[in-house]
Amino acid sequence: MDTLSYKTKSANAATVDQKWYVVDAEGEVVGRLATRIATVLRGKHKPDFTPHFDTGDFVIVVNADKVRFTGSKLDDKEYQRYSGYPGGQKRRTAKEMLDKKPEMILELAVKGMLPKTKLGRAMIKKLFLYAASTHPHAAQKPEPFKF
Repeated sequence: MDTLSYKTKSANAATVDQKWYVVDAEGEVVGRLATRIATVLRGKHKPDFTPHFDTGDFVIVVNADKVRFTGSKLDDKEYQRYSGYPGGQKRRTAKEMLDKKPEMILELAVKGMLPKTKLGRAMIKKLFLYAASTHPHAAQKPEPFKF
């Protein structure tokens, strides 16, 4: 019996094929969309997923300003940031974020679902968010991602 046929295959730079996907966020719920995007960025949708290697694909999100929240989260959910100085804590509701920086809502949601390591920081760089319905990545020939 050939025991090498049972050996687990581990992905490396030569075997990984990274694709480009485009996702339309219009009318999508923020959390549900973020989990799907994080799965693709991490590479867990592929059969050759390797936890310690970046096997994920590139994701382009268009219409990021047309995402929606369920319930009363649009008024109740708050995003906090801190400058590092005393009294430097600032808060914004989800409605204010949607008006001023709509891309940040999805970016923060996806970033929180990725590993907090060097690998996670490399994965978030493969996410491109646009509030409009157009993007400048036509040369990469992105495919629409089917959830």
